[in-house]
Amino acid sequence: MLPLPDLFATLLHAYGPQHWWPGETRLEIIVGAVLIQNTNWRNASRAIDNLALAGLLEWPALLASDDNTLRACIWPSGFYNVKLRRLRSLLNYLAPWGLEHPRWLALPLQTLRAELLAVQGVGPETADSILLYAFERPTFVVDAYTRRLLARLGADWAQRASYQALQAHWMAALPSDTALYNEAHALIVQHAKTHCRAKPRCADCPLLTHCPFGSGC
Repeated sequence: MLPLPDLFATLLHAYGPQHWWPGETRLEIIVGAVLIQNTNWRNASRAIDNLALAGLLEWPALLASDDNTLRACIWPSGFYNVKLRRLRSLLNYLAPWGLEHPRWLALPLQTLRAELLAVQGVGPETADSILLYAFERPTFVVDAYTRRLLARLGADWAQRASYQALQAHWMAALPSDTALYNEAHALIVQHAKTHCRAKPRCADCPLLTHCPFGSGC
């Protein structure tokens, strides 16, 4: 299989820097990390737009919002009752300090990650998205696109590997750097949308010569 640093370099050459950040503010990123669960970014984005129009992407306003208003805003993201509870749990965890407290940058990464994982409805992907994008901590986000890409490139183990194993695989291969992990994840997402779809578009794929799956297309 193509070494991961070479994979990153190939995707960067093919697509260029993505300059991707899933939200304009720390609060928007955190809210988006919950709303994106079990849906696509288009639906999550509609819910975020609703929150913005309602003035609920401001920290005091979101904390003070009532459940009916919040539920109506996040409805487009699906599973809105579940996500309402999860969002409330996450806000309750963050509320004693607010979003700009230095503890988010001062706490050891694994300590902060463990705290996030203890919040109802926050799994590894959600926690790592918050850590990487909201708090700019160097951790690698693993998603379904990452798993699919590795499996198609010949890492058969990737489809059945744990989240932790896949994350460790990437973090062992790339330097520990927030901007690098951000770029790598963004490039994987872009590649998955452009070529490595559920029904792949192998023609002109920049990884085709390294891809056993693509060679059989």
